[in-house]
Amino acid sequence: MGRKGTGSGVELNKPKPQQAGQRFARVRQRLAATRARIDQWFPDREFIMRSQGQVRFIRLAARTQKRAATGVAVLALAYVGSITTLALIRWHDSRDATALLSRQARVEKAESRVAAYRRNLDEVTSDLQRRQDFIEKVTQAHLGTLPRDSKDGETVTNSSSETGRTIDKVSAAVPEAGNLARMEARQLAFVESLTRYADRRATGGLAMMRHLGVDPRMVLGGVGSGEAGSSEVGRDAMGGPLFALATDADGSIDPRFARLGASLSRMSALERAMSRMPQVLPASADAVSSGFGYRSDPFTRHGSFHPGLDFRGPSGAPIYAAARGMVSFVGQRSGYGNCVEVTHGPGLVTRYAHMSAFRSHVGQQVAAGQTIGAIGSTGRSTGPHLHFEVRINGQPTNPRPFLEARSHVSSTIVSHSARAATHSGPDAAKVTGPTKGSK
Repeated sequence: MGRKGTGSGVELNKPKPQQAGQRFARVRQRLAATRARIDQWFPDREFIMRSQGQVRFIRLAARTQKRAATGVAVLALAYVGSITTLALIRWHDSRDATALLSRQARVEKAESRVAAYRRNLDEVTSDLQRRQDFIEKVTQAHLGTLPRDSKDGETVTNSSSETGRTIDKVSAAVPEAGNLARMEARQLAFVESLTRYADRRATGGLAMMRHLGVDPRMVLGGVGSGEAGSSEVGRDAMGGPLFALATDADGSIDPRFARLGASLSRMSALERAMSRMPQVLPASADAVSSGFGYRSDPFTRHGSFHPGLDFRGPSGAPIYAAARGMVSFVGQRSGYGNCVEVTHGPGLVTRYAHMSAFRSHVGQQVAAGQTIGAIGSTGRSTGPHLHFEVRINGQPTNPRPFLEARSHVSSTIVSHSARAATHSGPDAAKVTGPTKGSK
């Protein structure tokens, strides 16, 4: 059988005219039924009115009733809409009022918290000021008044102008933090003053070493080793656990605080080096019988070089270490008799000769003023005394400036040494030590 189709060969399904007409007819029937029902609600009505013996007939057409009902419905809808709109407006206003009250409560709470923080800030600043007062008073009690003025040649910063500007800015922006900014400025001023103090003490120590003819690098070379005269241990032999220091929250260190640490470390190293310098009288200062340098030899009566100081005393009287160090020799040397040597640092040695007894041994660590022997008359000697020498790199140097450099050393060394040097008779040189060239 053949197949009917379009150009594409497929017949499309289309609604039939009869079906469309039926649907339209059903819609018309429903509209007609609705209209008929409405017409039943609003039929034509007649009203009979009697007035003054006359009868009147009033007729209301269905159309008029429908218009009146429509008007009433529109008014009712308008009333309901206005009521609904008013309710929505009131609800919205109530919500805004509630939000405003909540916002005001939060603001009041925030203001109260800010006020509490301000009170806490004042309390913290007050605590910091009291602590800084304590630190400064204790420091002044032990170190004296710290220098606040800068001298020519000093490299310590002066942050007074910088901190002054910072205080002005902070006080203008956050008045409550002004005292805290002033506290910071005071702390920085204290740090810089303490740095100047450390630098000046270190400079004084260096000047004293140079005055004594001691190379500071030579003495400082063995400071960190813990062993006097231990030249094998240097700066390369260091270690230990890491305990990082920081002044800021990011782990960094303020350069002014770093400078303070470096200055204190340098001062401490020089103080330790100075503690190894001869500073304690090895015997009684009232019995200096022969000074350093030229003298008339008591044996040959000719001029000779005396490489130390002679301290006359009774046999058996104690001999003290002039400084902290390690005993490096105990025994006899030609011309010196019984002799003890103490090494105080690389190249710095003190020698104690003519002993009657030893009170120390090789390798012993001794403190300044510790007994290491007893006065005697062994070796090249005319009577009981101590021959005391200071040697730098093997060369004898005058011990008197070392001993006089310390405030607690009596100036009688000067008078006794001068008086002993002016006498040339045998009575003035009853005691002696080796002449130049003796071992």
